[in-house]
Amino acid sequence: MLKWIKPGHHNLRLWQLAVLLVFFALWQLASRDPQLAFFFGEPAKVLLRVWQWFTVGSGSLEIGLGDSTWFTLSFPAEIYSHLLVTLTETLLAFAIGTLLGLGMGLWLALSPVTSAILDPYIKAANSMPRVILAPIFAMWFGLGIWSKVALAVTLVFFIVFFNVYQGVKEVSPVVLANARMLGANARQLLRDVYLPSATSWVFSSLHTSVGLAFVGAIVGEYLGSARGVGYLILQAEGAFDVNTVFAGIIVLTAFALILDAAVGLIEKRLMKWQPRSGTTEKI
Repeated sequence: MLKWIKPGHHNLRLWQLAVLLVFFALWQLASRDPQLAFFFGEPAKVLLRVWQWFTVGSGSLEIGLGDSTWFTLSFPAEIYSHLLVTLTETLLAFAIGTLLGLGMGLWLALSPVTSAILDPYIKAANSMPRVILAPIFAMWFGLGIWSKVALAVTLVFFIVFFNVYQGVKEVSPVVLANARMLGANARQLLRDVYLPSATSWVFSSLHTSVGLAFVGAIVGEYLGSARGVGYLILQAEGAFDVNTVFAGIIVLTAFALILDAAVGLIEKRLMKWQPRSGTTEKI
């Protein structure tokens, strides 16, 4: 009996669930105070709002370009159309930012002179609070999804870029020398030495980039949008409906965890060769 009570790998999920239940129970008790409930909401009403979003009402989303509509998607509940917009923005930003970061990281890591020339400009761009670019992107790309995608790409790109750059730089000189002695050309070095070295760094950055992609999409929706979960949260804040605000946060967190889990599954399939114990997290 004590074996199942004491925390361990065999009952890890149960303890995680217990922590969540205790958190919601304490939250519910605290919300009995009307003043605390006004600022922090009531978990029962928050979960009820989430349930209503996914089960009550109906919504639709028009798919097209400019003023032309190609087709219309109908949903059993309105939240699905808002979720589709936010997830589309997030996934596009995640994919584009990752590809750009991977390409730029490899290029500059393998081009020391170019890297030295561009180094101060890259550091300056990374130091810039990129959220202030949202109004500029809105002017350039309009209030559709692409202004949100552009903002989120700027958040994802630098995380992936610096991890890939560092991963390539960490390649062992001994391994490189041995590969060259065996006659490996530049393409073979990239495929068999540099990319495997950077892969673990890439996946380390992707787990962080998932959340940043959502941040970029939501901030963009805050500043100008008629669709998306960020738009729903903004409308709730304007009405001082804190329960709906927390409901939106829970929905976004759940989907961010799903996307992060998908990245984790891909990582496990591609990184079977890497030992799981004794590894250190890369930042």
